[in-house]
Amino acid sequence: MSRALWTDHVVPRLTDVSLRNEEIGRLRARVCEGLTGDVLEIGFGSGLNMRFLPGDVTHVSAVEPSEVGWRLSERRRARSSVPVDRAGLDGQHLALPDHSHDSALVTFSLCTIPDPASALLEVQRVLRPGGRLHLLEHGLAPDPGVRRWQHRLEPAQRRLAGGCHLTRDVAGLLRSGGWQPEWLEHPDLPGPKAARPWTYVTMGVATFD
Repeated sequence: MSRALWTDHVVPRLTDVSLRNEEIGRLRARVCEGLTGDVLEIGFGSGLNMRFLPGDVTHVSAVEPSEVGWRLSERRRARSSVPVDRAGLDGQHLALPDHSHDSALVTFSLCTIPDPASALLEVQRVLRPGGRLHLLEHGLAPDPGVRRWQHRLEPAQRRLAGGCHLTRDVAGLLRSGGWQPEWLEHPDLPGPKAARPWTYVTMGVATFD
């Protein structure tokens, strides 16, 4: 199987299966709390956040590069009362007006975007004053031993998981981009000890000045 076929057709399906378990669903539900109005979602994927959107959400602008991921989301979009428009393919370059959205959501996507700092700047541009970013991401663990394994495994991870990085410092990206956390937590997903390079999570809500 060619690398392009694997990345374009297999990875989106594996991602859909691996990120829809009950534990991750609970984290998605918590992160989606407080979303309001017009929501920008970077990395919409197969629409796994749709069932957790609160009633105050009126519209979703979905940024999703994968055609397979977008097709997988069709049934979830159809079941939802919230209208969803596909608003682009690249979170680093949004074809959306300034100050046009009330909230932003990104889950398990900053690991794959080539330049996550640029994507976070674009989110700032598109959010209205007072807008909030809700996020749930895996990334660089605080434990030195786990970090060493994350750096060792990252080349293979990027090849096998569509460019996904294990060593993104999510909290650091927020700080360097001028985001002010309302709350941040770092739960570990359940799993065997060998899975620890993949299970350190940053979740929370942030605003910017």
